[in-house]
Amino acid sequence: MNCFLPPEVAVGAAGTAEKKAALAFAKLFLLGILAGAYIGFGANLATMVGHDLPKYLGNGFGQFMFGGVFSVGLMMVVIGGSELFTGNNMFMMIGALNGSITWGDLFKNWVVVWIANFVGSLLLVYLIVMGFYGVGADGTQAAGLFKGAVGAKSLLIAKGKLELTWSAAFARGILCNWLVCMAVWLALASKDVIGKIFACFFPIMAFVASGFEHSVANMFFIPMGLQVAHIPAVLDAAAKSVLTPDQLALLTAGGTLPPEAVAAMDAFKAGVAKVFTWKQFLVGNLVPVTLGNIVGGAIMVGSFYWYCYVKPSN
Repeated sequence: MNCFLPPEVAVGAAGTAEKKAALAFAKLFLLGILAGAYIGFGANLATMVGHDLPKYLGNGFGQFMFGGVFSVGLMMVVIGGSELFTGNNMFMMIGALNGSITWGDLFKNWVVVWIANFVGSLLLVYLIVMGFYGVGADGTQAAGLFKGAVGAKSLLIAKGKLELTWSAAFARGILCNWLVCMAVWLALASKDVIGKIFACFFPIMAFVASGFEHSVANMFFIPMGLQVAHIPAVLDAAAKSVLTPDQLALLTAGGTLPPEAVAAMDAFKAGVAKVFTWKQFLVGNLVPVTLGNIVGGAIMVGSFYWYCYVKPSN
């Protein structure tokens, strides 16, 4: 077979945890920054590809493509080599349960890598905002690609995440990292690069297309939305999402919208102003999603597979 069997993968994961625990702080932090940026690259590509695809191919296939291109982020993490919080939920739990690392090693790794992933994500947000949404020579702020359509997609993605209830964000976090860690697990099973690429593609496509919540991806998606939400052209473009096709056609033709359409757009903008805060991002989304990711990766994958394949039989 051109792959490792599940018991071999489990033992290998425990060994990987030991190597991760032995990394010097500087290397661990830098590799965490890279992983945050890599996931952000996938998120940004998904935003670009998915900003208008459902309009032509339908919502289902649009979500499939959105998730498919997002998977490039985990491919860079796994094959390129970096430290991702969500994958380490599985690795470090197996290592701690196996006794190859301490619980202190687990806690240190998770905290350092989570912070480093956040730094890498924010760095990428800063570079993209500087590259596409800067102030022009005429003093107006650029709307970005396609007359603000890509920025509007960023805003809509962030809005959907910020409006989740705490329990919904937590549950989606569990479901997400169950699949993310299965992608890492399958990649560990593969003995060649092509196999690792396919191992990353399908579970990641599945979690993104299904609408689950990934803490590191949200470290990019939501700050990007927060940054573009104050750009008038982007906010106006996003507010058009509440219009019916006939109303949108009327607006495109230069006509005057009926009062109810104007009210709907105003209500959309008010909703953005209400939830687009750093407090809502951190407390209302990132905390429950992070906790859900820990359960999904450390319990549903790491602990279960340790018990089934590594724990000595009584």
